[in-house]
Order: sequence, then C-alpha cells, then structure tokens
Amino acid sequence: MILSAAPRISCDVIDTRADVARIFNIQRYSLNDGRGIRTVVFFKGCPHFCPWCANPESISPRIETVRRTSKCLNCTPCERDVDECPSGAFERIGRDITLDELEADVMKDDVFFRASGGGVTLSGGEVLMQAPFATQFLQRLRRYGVHTAIETAGDAPLSRLLPLARQCDEVLFDLKLMDAEKASELLGINLPRVQENFLQLVAEGINVIPRVPLIPGFTLSKTNIDRVLAFLLPSGIRQLHVLPFHQFGGPKYPLLGRTWTMSAVAPPEDDEVDLVRRMAEAAGFQVTTGG
Repeated sequence: MILSAAPRISCDVIDTRADVARIFNIQRYSLNDGRGIRTVVFFKGCPHFCPWCANPESISPRIETVRRTSKCLNCTPCERDVDECPSGAFERIGRDITLDELEADVMKDDVFFRASGGGVTLSGGEVLMQAPFATQFLQRLRRYGVHTAIETAGDAPLSRLLPLARQCDEVLFDLKLMDAEKASELLGINLPRVQENFLQLVAEGINVIPRVPLIPGFTLSKTNIDRVLAFLLPSGIRQLHVLPFHQFGGPKYPLLGRTWTMSAVAPPEDDEVDLVRRMAEAAGFQVTTGG
C-alpha cells in the first residue's frame, strides 16, 4: 500500500531548478533504451495518465513511501519509518540528487559505454518535467564524449524541449494516440503540440527516433498506425521503433494503492506485431521491435 501521494503536475509548470533532480532509479546494463550498453536514469514525475504505464512509481513527482506486506513483521507500535524498519517492508520511492552526485554515479559505467558504443539515457516519468537539470547534466556528459539520449513524449513548450534535445545524440520520441481528442481525453496529451515539437526537432537536424507503443484497445489499430505513418512520411524519417504491450508493470499498481486497469489485456500476438511491421516496411520504414 502507498502511504503518500501527490497531485499531477503539468510540464508547463516545470521545475526550474538546475542543480538538484528527483529520480527514482538508476538502471545499469540496459540494452533497450538506445544503442549499446546504457545506464538509464529514471526521473520522477509525469503529467500524463497512460493506462498501460509500466512505471507507475514514476507518476507522482513527490517522494513516496510504500509498504511491502510480504516483508512486514507487524511490529507494535509501527513508526512507519523507512530508515528504522527492521525488515525493509517500508520503502522510499524517489530521492533527490545533485549534478555532481549523478555525474559521479553514472560515470562508474564509462568502461561499458566505451566498449559497447553505449551511453546514458534519461527516462521517466517524463524528463521534460526537470528539463533545466537534465540539460546541464547532458552537457557534462558530452564533455566526456558519452553518447546521450532521452526518452520523451515531447509534450512541453518547445523552449524547454529544444535546449535539452540539442544535447542529445538520440531523442527517443513516443507517438501514441494520433487522434487529438482521444489523446487529450484518455492520456492527457496535447497532440498538436507533440507533433509540432517533433517536426521542429527534425528541422533542427536532431536525431529523432519515433517509437509507437502497441497497446490493444488504444494504439494498436490499423487506423492509428496509418496516422503515425502518414505523419512521419513528410518528415523524411525512416526509422520506427514499435514497443509491444506487456504486463510487467502490473504488480506495482497494488503496491502503490492503484488499480491496474489493464490486467485483462493480453500482449499483442506475434501476427499483430508483424502486421504493423509489414505496414511500416511497405511505407519505406526500417522497423525495430522493442526499442
């Protein structure tokens, strides 16, 4: 169960601090978030409410405390103190970190970056909620020659997205529902702004890689895929990553006191994913499954 929560915050009122960030995980040896072996920094906070989110712990921008019932000793009295809990049943999700601390932490993996051609990817949540920090952090990494990338839905003012994107070797840019009304109603996404930002990054010569989550009942339809391809074709981009839905994030929802509404949704069948691939390849795209 969750012991603390927070309201959703828009990227339009982004945190302007550039010296401290709030993250909830640093994942090493990742192979699916950009080229080579990568260290992924997960920023806390997301303005959207995608029902299929695999990282529900990323949604709140505030530090949360959860209780793992399986570890609880039912101490009496219980102080609900993460630092004092003898069994580790109480867990803090999220921590604040400075530029110096994060730089020192990720650069421990420099040997893997150089050996594999990998680097550092900033993910979330939504990294644009903490764009000033992220921009400075990537500037530091580029001085070492580290390959840099971000994962983003691109739904923020261009004045915040563009300076960060200019520090990236890759921008992994999610395109989800391509119906503006549904994107707003079901996901909280401003699709016209997302599309405008995407095209602006391309016009700037930034290496943008579009990614489409294949979610049954939402994005996995011929109509939606046709709209994705029609949007991308004039841009000249011919790469496309497709990310099939999975149930890996489901067990986290009860822990956070939330309902996993996608529990009855099966991952796409191979032939459904293959149909998307064939549609994209017929339109001239090189398709990667899994990102």
